[in-house]
Amino acid sequence: MAVAVLIAAASLVISHYLVRDLAHEERQRMEIWAEAMHTLSQADESTDLNLVLRVIEQNNTIPVIVTDADGNVQTYRNIELRARTANDSVAEATDMAADMQRRQQSIRVQTGEGSKDYLLVCYDDSLLLTRLAWYPYVQLGVVMLFVVVAIIALLTSKRAEQNKVWVGLSKETAHQLGTPISSLMAWTEILRETYPDDELIPEMDKDVKRLQLIADRFSKIGSAPELHSIRLHEVLMNVVDYMNRRTSQHVVISLDMDDKDTCVMVNQQLFEWVFENLCKNAVDAMAGAGSISITTKTHGRRCFIDVTDTGKGIERVNIKSVFRPGFTTKKRGWGLGLSLARRIIEEYHHGRIYVLRSEVGVGTTFRVEIDSVL
Repeated sequence: MAVAVLIAAASLVISHYLVRDLAHEERQRMEIWAEAMHTLSQADESTDLNLVLRVIEQNNTIPVIVTDADGNVQTYRNIELRARTANDSVAEATDMAADMQRRQQSIRVQTGEGSKDYLLVCYDDSLLLTRLAWYPYVQLGVVMLFVVVAIIALLTSKRAEQNKVWVGLSKETAHQLGTPISSLMAWTEILRETYPDDELIPEMDKDVKRLQLIADRFSKIGSAPELHSIRLHEVLMNVVDYMNRRTSQHVVISLDMDDKDTCVMVNQQLFEWVFENLCKNAVDAMAGAGSISITTKTHGRRCFIDVTDTGKGIERVNIKSVFRPGFTTKKRGWGLGLSLARRIIEEYHHGRIYVLRSEVGVGTTFRVEIDSVL
């Protein structure tokens, strides 16, 4: 990118000097052309006008308008007038000549002894000079467009590569979990038959099923999940019940919904996983003591779900990085939870997830936005 900018800058500098030299050359040519007009105006019957007329006729590139001392147009060359009537053409040429004079692109040609007897040769840049002046900017625009396209392609390629890594990691995790889970399920059945009255076996069965659910969630990453219309209250209550069983009594989790009949089109397993991740992160941020509140609000078809904790908060400099794969402030952690949560919400459910607010020492609120089902 730096090389491209240097090349474009060098082109601008070189083109500037070329334009300046060409403009100086065109100025000299117009001085010669003006001198020819002067000779033509002073000619008599004995004057040889062949060379003069040849000089005048050879100007086929530089636009020129000749006016008298009062500003009346006498003649013009290489000028394209858009007006349809003769009067309008004269007026247009007069305006163009005045504009050339304002840009100091005019040469006075004395036609008589008095100071008022003169012609004004007004000229403009040739088409070649105009194109050369604009060329470096067009080139710079093309270079910048190329750089932007290259950056977008690089970022897209990098994102696709990251997605392949996370998808491969998720599916491999699900695959590796499959064998021990199947073995645990078999052992649980054997224990149930051997000790039918043991109270711990149902709890073990719940944990094995939980492991199976986790493996199933990982296996769904990378493939389009099936979405179903489910009551949002049911999904969030499952999360609250699960977290209440897995956290200490010093953590209070509450659910407040403005409409318990709201339905959303989601994959229940993955959607619950998002809020379990948010709640687990909140528990870690509170060091095992505090409160987590899950609140919902609905505006039209848009449903807003806020998860608020009373933890240590997120520093402002880290807020934009919390969803980046691999980013974590924990001593132990891979930094994949929030990254997968964003993928689930934004790519699979076409919603949004972001940090609504956070204050160090006070707490953090994550917001999930998703469309409800009418």
